[in-house]
Parts: sequence; C-alpha cells; structure tokens
Amino acid sequence: MVNPLIQRELVTLLRRRRMILLQCGLAAAFALLVVIRWPTEPRMAQSGTRAQEVFRLFSYGLLATLLLILPVFPATNIVRERNQGTLALLLNTPLGPGRIYWGKLIGILALAALILVLSLPAAAACYALGGVSLTGGILAVFAVLGLTAAQYASLGLLVSTYATTSDAAVRWTYGMVLASSVFSMGPQQFFQGTGSSLSVAGDWLRCLSPFSALMALQGAGDLAGNGLLSTTNVPGRFAILSVLLTGVYSIWTMSRLNHTIFDQSRAAGKISDDQSLGVRVTRRFMFIVDPQRRSTSIGRFTNPVMMKEFRCRRFGRLHWLLRLVAVCAMLSLGLTYATVTGTVDWGVDMIGGIMVLLQVALLVLITPSLAAGLISTEIESGGWPLLQMTPMSAVRIVWGKLLSVILTLLLVLCATLPGYVVMVYIEPGLKMQVQRIVVCLVATAGFAMLLSAAVGSLFRRTATATAAAYVALLLVCGAPLLIWLGRDAPFGHDTVETVLLINPVAAALSVIRLNGFRDYQLIPGNWWFLGIASAVCLVLLVVRTRRVSQAR
Repeated sequence: MVNPLIQRELVTLLRRRRMILLQCGLAAAFALLVVIRWPTEPRMAQSGTRAQEVFRLFSYGLLATLLLILPVFPATNIVRERNQGTLALLLNTPLGPGRIYWGKLIGILALAALILVLSLPAAAACYALGGVSLTGGILAVFAVLGLTAAQYASLGLLVSTYATTSDAAVRWTYGMVLASSVFSMGPQQFFQGTGSSLSVAGDWLRCLSPFSALMALQGAGDLAGNGLLSTTNVPGRFAILSVLLTGVYSIWTMSRLNHTIFDQSRAAGKISDDQSLGVRVTRRFMFIVDPQRRSTSIGRFTNPVMMKEFRCRRFGRLHWLLRLVAVCAMLSLGLTYATVTGTVDWGVDMIGGIMVLLQVALLVLITPSLAAGLISTEIESGGWPLLQMTPMSAVRIVWGKLLSVILTLLLVLCATLPGYVVMVYIEPGLKMQVQRIVVCLVATAGFAMLLSAAVGSLFRRTATATAAAYVALLLVCGAPLLIWLGRDAPFGHDTVETVLLINPVAAALSVIRLNGFRDYQLIPGNWWFLGIASAVCLVLLVVRTRRVSQAR
C-alpha cells in the first residue's frame, strides 16, 4: 500500500551530509531575511507597512530559494537511474510507470515541503508583527510556492527522461525554469495597453511566472505597468496554468517511462565529402557551415584542447554556434524594433534596461553550462590522465578549455550589439553610456566564466559542478537585489550602494539610468570588484588544476 520509492528517494537525499548543512543554512537564511527588515523603533505604525515589507522580502527570498535549489534534484533523477542501469530494474518490477513516477515526484515534493517547513518560524514572525493576514497573505503565498514546486519538479522529471547526461539535464531544466519564471514576464512589457491579441497573449503569458503571482499578492502587480492598471487575477490564472502544466508534464513523463526510453536510434547520416560533386556543391550553397562535412585537421599553432572542446561539446560545433548567434541576433533585432517604435512612449532608459536584463540573463544561462564542467567532466570521465599523457602542460590545457568558452561568449555578445547601435543612432548622447554598458557586459561574461570554472573545479561530478555554478552565479546576481528591495527602510542609501557594488546587473542598470538604480554610483566600483573577483577565481582554478594534476 506504501510506495517504496517515496522512502527510497527521500531517505537517500536526507542521508547526505550536505543536506544537513543545507537545512541549517536555509533556516538561518530565512531568519536573516526577517531580521534585516525587522523594525528597530519601539513603536510600530498601525497601518502594518513595515510588516508587509518584512513579509514581501521573506516571500521573494523563499521563492528564489526554491528556484535555485529544487530543480537540480528532479533534473538528475531519471537520467542518473538510466545511466546507472537501475531504471531498467525498476521498470521490470510490478510497480508500473505510474507508481514509479509518483514515487519520485512525491519524494521531491517532500523535500520542497521540508524547505517550506524550515521557513515557518520566519513566517510566524511576520504574522506576529501584524499587518499580514493569515488567509490572504501567508497561506496564499505558501499555496503559490507549493504550486511552483510541483510544476518545476514535474518539469525537471520530464527533462530528465530526454537528457542523456546529468549535466545536460541540469542545464536544460534551469534554462526552462528561468524562461518560465522570468522571461515570460517580458512580452507583457512590450504589448501592454495596445488592445491587440498580442497584448492578451502577453497578459496570459506573464501568469506563468510565480513572481507575477507573488507581486499581485503583495500589491505590486502593476509595478512595471508604466501607469497602466490591470484587473487581471494573476494568482488565479497562475494556479490554473500551474495545475494544468503539472498534469501535462506528469502524463508526458509517465508515457515515456517504459522500455522504449532506452531506444535512441537515429539516422547515421552521410558525410558530404563522400557524396557526389553535385550534392557537395549544393550543400556548399545551402549551408554556411555544413554539419555533415568532415572536419579538417587541427592546425599546427592551434590549441588542440580548444578544438577538442569545440568538437566534443554539442554547442561547441561551429554550426550550433552560428545558430546560437542567429537567435541572439534576431532577439537583438526585435529589441531594436522596440527601441525605434517605443522610445517616445517608454524612454530609452526603459528599453535599455530591458535589453540589459535579457543580455545578462543570457550570460547567466549560458556561461555555467559551458565553463562549470571544464575540469569535473575530465575527472568524471577519466579523460584527465589522458590529457596529462600529452606533451601539453596543465596551463595550456586549462587555457585551451577557457579559450573555447571565451570565443563562444564573444560571439554571443557581438550578436546582441545591434540594439545598442540603433540606440546611439537615435540619440547620440547615449554613446558614453552604451560604451560603459558594453564594458559591464564584457566584465560580467569574464567573471561568470571564471567563477563557474573555479566553482566547478571543486567537484568531481559534472552535474554537481553545473548546479553549484548556477547557484553561485545567481546568488551574486540576485541576492543583492533583496537588499535593494529594502532601500530607504531599513537600509540607507550608502548600505544599498555598497551591497550593489558586487552585482553586475545593478551596475549595468545604473549606467542606463533605469528608475530605481539611477541614484547609485556603481561604476567603477563594480568593475574593480569584478576584476579582483575574477583574478581570485583564476588563482583558485589554477590551484585546483595543479592539485588534480598531482593527484595519483
């Protein structure tokens, strides 16, 4: 009567030493989120404004914790079982696909429930402060968080059935979580108030985001509405869409839990060099880079490790890089169109802020997936001893790996520049600001690469290294914004400015003079921080590489 997988999944997670540290850290973090906004005056306002501020910070912090920690567990669950051979054993038991799936899902949701339970003392403190209702405040927020956990847990399990490696599952899951929770709020900013079908679609699309639901519950639903009031029941729509998506993901995943999941046959294809002259000429005109053409030999003065990374990594192949650049270029052209048509209504600072946020989000999404596994992948696969047998030094090996990431990020950054060129053409006075934004983006890319590589070198498994790199980078880019939410009460201007100095997102937004960041002078302080932090990460990477090289 009891599903054995629930106990197996949950006990396996809770027995790890890192889970004890995680639980203690979460309890302390939730308490800290309340303490930093706790009123210092002996008397409190009867309006409950301070209590609402405390609860708002606590809610956003709890949601950010769920989005950072939870997705990695379902993403690696099924793909790890399949690679280890235990999934085939499970499918041969009398459990069936349904009980296997629900056992795994409930085990992951039990972990999410544990995270929420650890936050109950902080939530009780918010309620005791007054000004926050139990039903429309605390219970509603926890309901949104519960729906979010169920939706993203089922999404992670679905991705895990398609992925071939754990690190690929982690990358795709974090990418989809970022797209549905952050990017889904973007279209509404472009089309709101137009009355078109795109406006209606954007209004529904933003309801996919738990941030939109929390903002509506906290009374900040029209914070980015540019003066346009909305009567949309965002929490209600989010609940409907979340339940619907959870059901779709669950049915989809259960339909794949059978023996066909091990069959991944694909056409072998034909090498273009072995085909007729007419076919080769046609493919030469059809493709800029023919993916079926035989690769040329590595040049004498080319770093072979860099070529190995490009040819062995899926998104390292040149035709995939060109596709990535094309997508970035189309996104930049779309923002360029918005710049031309929306400058009068929104202002250049608003358009520039959206562009900066999208570009930094793109860097945060891509960089850890490229750099986190540079060392851990070789350790896990046993490839590092083979690299040591070559005449290359450890420094040249690491430089070749970093160079493959640097060139990829440079292509992405170059593809997103047309929007800024148009902004300068429209308003030449923005030339200095655009130059500083470009410097901020380049510094952010370098910092993200070295941070991901350094954090990833501390682990021996690629999936763990990738997840840790994502968490570390998102903490640097997201945690200071929680302090920014408490500006003027209780944090003063100097305190907020000091904390924001480590945030590359805030630095770029302060350069573009976006409302809420224009009063903070973060340049060149942020550049100094990113430079010093990048140097420290580089030293850590070199030290870890030497230790790995000397290990026997």
